[in-house]
Amino acid sequence: MKKFEILEHEADLKIKAFGRSKKELFKNAMIGMENILQAEGKGPKSKPREIKIESSDLNSLLVDFLSEINYLNEVNKEIYNKIKFAKFSDKELEGEISGYKVKGFGLVIKGATYHNLEIKQKNKIWQATILFDI
Repeated sequence: MKKFEILEHEADLKIKAFGRSKKELFKNAMIGMENILQAEGKGPKSKPREIKIESSDLNSLLVDFLSEINYLNEVNKEIYNKIKFAKFSDKELEGEISGYKVKGFGLVIKGATYHNLEIKQKNKIWQATILFDI
């Protein structure tokens, strides 16, 4: 099973992420977003960072999660490719992310959007379509 795919969009960037569980879906959505950033100059491992998100529903949780990761990318100049969830439900998550330092990004994401956001399960595989404002 592939983790994500980049979809065609006129002005922004859109991905479809996949996972056997909602946790794996969120992880693969994060990896897809990180791939879009086109990190430049891979450096040493980053220190683990705690993440805690509470939202009103699963769609909001995904957008809030990706928005927090995007914020941490910019502030810390890091790319995250690993996450360990300590808590996960349709309305909240807690965990620890890690990855590596970078010199910069080839592309800047302004944010994850709700535009045409869709999370569904098809043939036992979770899928999420997410549009990023660039």
